[in-house]
Amino acid sequence: MKLATLDDGTRDGRLVVVSKDITQCVDARPVARTLQAALDDWSRVEPQLRELEEQLEVGGVPAERFHEREAHSPLPRAYQWADGTAHVNHVELVRRARNAEMPASFWTDPLMYQGGSDTFLDPRQPIAMVDDAWGIDMEGEVAVVTDEVPMGASVEQAAASIRLVMLVNDVSLRGLIPAELAKGFGFFQSKPSSAFSPVAVTPDELGSAWDGKKLHRPLHVDLNGAPFGRAHAGVDMTFDFPTLIAHAAKTRTLGPGAIIGSGTVSNKGPDGGPGKPIADGGVGYSCIAELRMIEKIQTGAFRTPFMTFGDRVRIEMVDDDGHSIFGAIEQTVEQSRPA
Repeated sequence: MKLATLDDGTRDGRLVVVSKDITQCVDARPVARTLQAALDDWSRVEPQLRELEEQLEVGGVPAERFHEREAHSPLPRAYQWADGTAHVNHVELVRRARNAEMPASFWTDPLMYQGGSDTFLDPRQPIAMVDDAWGIDMEGEVAVVTDEVPMGASVEQAAASIRLVMLVNDVSLRGLIPAELAKGFGFFQSKPSSAFSPVAVTPDELGSAWDGKKLHRPLHVDLNGAPFGRAHAGVDMTFDFPTLIAHAAKTRTLGPGAIIGSGTVSNKGPDGGPGKPIADGGVGYSCIAELRMIEKIQTGAFRTPFMTFGDRVRIEMVDDDGHSIFGAIEQTVEQSRPA
């Protein structure tokens, strides 16, 4: 089943069930007005949403055209957004970029930060920044949405809580990160609002690509219309989603609708070393910071700039037939004037 939230002039939008080919949708408000309302009562609401899905596919209900540009992030805001470090290769590379040591514990215990969840960007909404000298970077990721997860949940309980899967652009301001982390507390200004894919899907919709723990498909990241990354989301994933969820729930209960991210999808090269750009036969990268670090290793200098005003990023995942699974996040960096 595929779900989305369309703009209806309200803060949380209206819930729709989307066709498998992401071309049609049906109003789900008679069942649940918003996605958060559906997640709050999932055991009762899910069968009704699936009935709508069946009717939509056979033309049994009035349908409307689904336009990705009219979609909010599936949850326009959420009670919880926590982003993990499933692909530890990414963390190792970006820490090397700022001459920070990589603690051995990072390979055995997930690193996680709590992001701002009150104002997610729409998947086609510009990334508006006052200053492009802040080191604007995209981060292509996968995320899951959970049901309630009890404090101290086991990995098995965490796995059973996964309700939806979606894509993320977790925007980072690389120029602000070092000074912020040097204070010894964590990200805040360096992590502005994230954007999520137009469509969130139930795990069964992913077929064999979902094994209950990981999503086994390449993540397509394009920068200014050119392929930048095709890293495989299930490869080099040190911590799977149930492990990340259990980590987040160690000292707190996670409410329905909690979003847990994988962190930047990142693959090592075939030799176990840093990966290569797509142009050189590699799978590329899901963020610019990784490419810059590899450039510094190989040439002694950073060569690729971070995103600037006018740059455009597209993040998407396709099935075996080349059809979009979640729709595309496509955002342009724009200059914002302080109020």
